Amino acid sequence: MTSYLIRRLFQMIIVILVSAAASYALLNLAPGGPLTGLRQMQQNSRFRITEEDFARIRAYFELDLYLPVRFSRWLIGFPSGPVKIFGQELFANVPVGCYKEIQATFQDAKGNFSVRTIGCKEYVYLKDLEGRRVSKGVLRGDFGNSWRLNRDRPVVDLLVSRIPNTVKLMGISTLLALVLGLPLGVYSAIKQYSRFDYIFTSLAFMGSAMPTFFFGILSIMIFSILPNRLGWFYLPAGSATAVRDYTIPLLGTVKAGSGLDQGLHLVLPVFVLTIVSIAGWSRFIRGSMLEVMRQDYVRTARAKGLTERVVIMKHALRNGLIPFVTIVVFTLPGLIGGAIITETIFSWPGMGRLYFLALGDSDYPTAMAILFLTAVLTVIATLLRDILYTIVDPRIRFS
Repeated sequence: MTSYLIRRLFQMIIVILVSAAASYALLNLAPGGPLTGLRQMQQNSRFRITEEDFARIRAYFELDLYLPVRFSRWLIGFPSGPVKIFGQELFANVPVGCYKEIQATFQDAKGNFSVRTIGCKEYVYLKDLEGRRVSKGVLRGDFGNSWRLNRDRPVVDLLVSRIPNTVKLMGISTLLALVLGLPLGVYSAIKQYSRFDYIFTSLAFMGSAMPTFFFGILSIMIFSILPNRLGWFYLPAGSATAVRDYTIPLLGTVKAGSGLDQGLHLVLPVFVLTIVSIAGWSRFIRGSMLEVMRQDYVRTARAKGLTERVVIMKHALRNGLIPFVTIVVFTLPGLIGGAIITETIFSWPGMGRLYFLALGDSDYPTAMAILFLTAVLTVIATLLRDILYTIVDPRIRFS
């Protein structure tokens, strides 16, 4: 067990580093970025943005450094200047970036113009990094400062303000999906080809086929907008709390920020996430149970005269849950990473919406922090899944 955990720990570290490097490279090499608007302004004669201004702003975002150097500073806060050994500065004149690029305009066969970098006019050397602002590195818990969403403020502040909302939303919806989806899937398998099975299977197919944003918009229309216009009881949609007191028929005046206000704002996003999860999980449980119930040991248990309740609960359900462990455990990254689409539709101030806003505003430190946390939680969930397998099925050994 100990050797297995040590081996898995090394594997997890490698996976996290590789995934962090791949995510960082993809995010920085993708078209767009924080300088897109600045380049458009530079081409407009109304704005006088000099070459020096542009280079200074690139340096502010550290976009003047080569990608490996930028990634190393983001990951471990190194290099931050020349290497110093016994008072001697080493590699001080090694170029680590380009402060001013040489660009040229090209025209393709269709007549479209594009600007490409063809050289470097002024390099950034290792000695130039001394005195530049740099984080301690994400491996030491410092995700740097936000570029746009919370300008020049630590990304950690943004994460701390959003994580409780996401944990509350995802925790409640996951718990409800488990409590409702598991027995529904088992009962549907036991009553295969019954009227309940046909109806439930059809609803589950609809729930799985429809996108999340469809249920989100539909629920807002049915439970919030239309009843509100008709003067009926309605559920508030949007954000986690109201900004001012409001009145709901049958409930009266609801104070903004109160427990009742927070509970009412939770209902619709939790409802949507629960419906989608139940549709998928119940189908999975049904298929797993049907496969297990055809096994020889289940037939043997019935032949021994055991009641159907004992056969299902003691022999079939435990083995049928083994594949389901994988799905349940991998909800762990979602508890922190959030549900991007649902949180965006309901303007829920959680991690999913924060990631959406960070990508839209090219706030790379914030987006990378969320991706890094998701990668860490995913590998932890993988390890947890393997451990749970041995608990659910004693036949599985770590060796």
